[in-house]
Amino acid sequence: MDVLKQYLPLCWLKNNPLTLPRSVDFFKQNLLFYFVVEYFMQANMTDDPIESFTEVSLQTFLTLLFIGVMLFFNRTLYAYVQVTTAIIFCANIVGLFVVPVLIWLTISEEPSSYYLLSLLLFWDYSLVTYIIRQVLSINVFASSVLALFYFIATYFGAFALGQLL
Repeated sequence: MDVLKQYLPLCWLKNNPLTLPRSVDFFKQNLLFYFVVEYFMQANMTDDPIESFTEVSLQTFLTLLFIGVMLFFNRTLYAYVQVTTAIIFCANIVGLFVVPVLIWLTISEEPSSYYLLSLLLFWDYSLVTYIIRQVLSINVFASSVLALFYFIATYFGAFALGQLL
């Protein structure tokens, strides 16, 4: 619970992921929760549970790979657990808000549900941008571009690879 309290301020753009504790158990718990939430969201969008499982597996793998490659080229691979936990933890927090909005969107298709979903996706993008900026010590524009590449590589990459399989 103490580790959770230390990671939570990241969702409000307050902490530096490099100063957070390295907890492999917390990383594993977040990774499992991330997979379950992403699977639920993906299964909500498609009718095929096998396709959903494949795409979420690819997305999770590409997320872990992207972070690893980014840290490798920055020579900060020692912080892999903290940075990956930070990104996945923030995605989990946003995902907790996205799931009810997706259900609302599926049931009613009100314009306000689309606006709220867009706001939550922007929050997720802002969190990844902030974490990348803190970890790599780069400016906001460069971290925004890298965060955009992260989302393209993980989400669209998983979709494209899923279509090929």
